[in-house]
Amino acid sequence: MRIEVDRDKCAGLGMCEAMAQEFFEVQDDGTMLVLDEHPGEEHRQDLTAAVDSCPVLALSLRD
Repeated sequence: MRIEVDRDKCAGLGMCEAMAQEFFEVQDDGTMLVLDEHPGEEHRQDLTAAVDSCPVLALSLRD
């Protein structure tokens, strides 16, 4: 599984960070930092919730 961020859509609102802080971090300049681009399958449920929480639909999970 891979976490993908559409940098053109990301507004740095931090909903994903609030849902899964071990994988996402909003930097001081508002850009999103993915802390682990290839998380284990055991994190899929938490990451799906974080992806679904993005109000601008900037996140996706790819297998």
